Formats: sequence, C-alpha cells, structure tokens
Amino acid sequence: MHIALIANDTRKELMIQFCIAYCGILAKHQLCSTKTTGRLITESTGLDIELVLPGRQGGVQQISSRVNFNEIDAVIYFHDAADEFDMNDNALIRNCDHNNVPIATNLATAEIVITAIERGDLDWRNLVNPYSEFNKKHQNSEINQ
Repeated sequence: MHIALIANDTRKELMIQFCIAYCGILAKHQLCSTKTTGRLITESTGLDIELVLPGRQGGVQQISSRVNFNEIDAVIYFHDAADEFDMNDNALIRNCDHNNVPIATNLATAEIVITAIERGDLDWRNLVNPYSEFNKKHQNSEINQ
C-alpha cells in the first residue's frame, strides 16, 4: 500500500513517535511524506520514505493530487487542532473523501487505520491504485500475452 505521512510543525514529534511504534508495519509499505516530516521520520526510524516538497511549498498539494489519481491508499495527517484547515488541507480531505482514501488527522484514528492496513482490511485499495503490486503484475501479464 502507498501511505502518505504529513505533520504540522507542532505535531512532528507525535508523528515520529507514531512511526517508531508502528515501524514494523510501515516498513512493509511504500511511504511518501512532506520533506521535513519525512526527513525527521527517516532519521528516527530508518524507514525509506519518498520525499515531496515541504508542506507549505506545495507538498500537501502534491499528495492531494496523488490521492485524486488513486496513487495513495491512506493518509496520516497529524494536524494541529488549534489551527484551522487551509484551502490545501481542505482539498486534501475532499480528495480523500471523493476517492474513498482513509485519512487520519489524530493519533486515535491513525492507529485504527494502521492496524486495519496490517489486518488487510484495506486490501481492496489494490484494485483501484494503478501503482499497486496487484495492478503491476496484472499489467505485466497482459503485456506478455
């Protein structure tokens, strides 16, 4: 599965702790993150993470676009509840809703999403994600026929 990790400045430490706690699960999946968050997670856990732009410089928009094209299967976005969602955040949430991509904006929901991924509850996402291993194998078998 393709999982996006985003954290506001005041929630980066929480994201790091979350990733340390669930490193075993996260390591089995393709991860992407906004630049600073991803760098901090990699330094703390050793997880391989594809970095996009920093959140305020278009990273949230990049992830939102990938969600819109069903290239992301789950989003964990630790947002500072004291801040209002801006228009990029709203677009991300709207795209997740439109494409049935689970988005967790707090620790409790993130734990539910990550354990659901581990149990296989979201394996149906492999059918809609064009970059899933399932679809890569299916495309290769069609080419070879």
